[in-house]
Amino acid sequence: MQMDNNHESEDKMLPEYDFSKMKGGVRGKYVERYRTGTNVVLLDPDVAQAFPTSDSVNEAL
Repeated sequence: MQMDNNHESEDKMLPEYDFSKMKGGVRGKYVERYRTGTNVVLLDPDVAQAFPTSDSVNEAL
């Protein structure tokens, strides 16, 4: 389902969601933990045809 992007950008944020008043937030606090636990491998199309599922790739490895 595609969203309609023809409308103008409106600020629909309600006043109670003023994030500038929040204390203690740290940008990127968990980024290193996330990176160490994430491993994504993209297969070339010809390899993907030989191994159509992630289970078949894992078994071959």
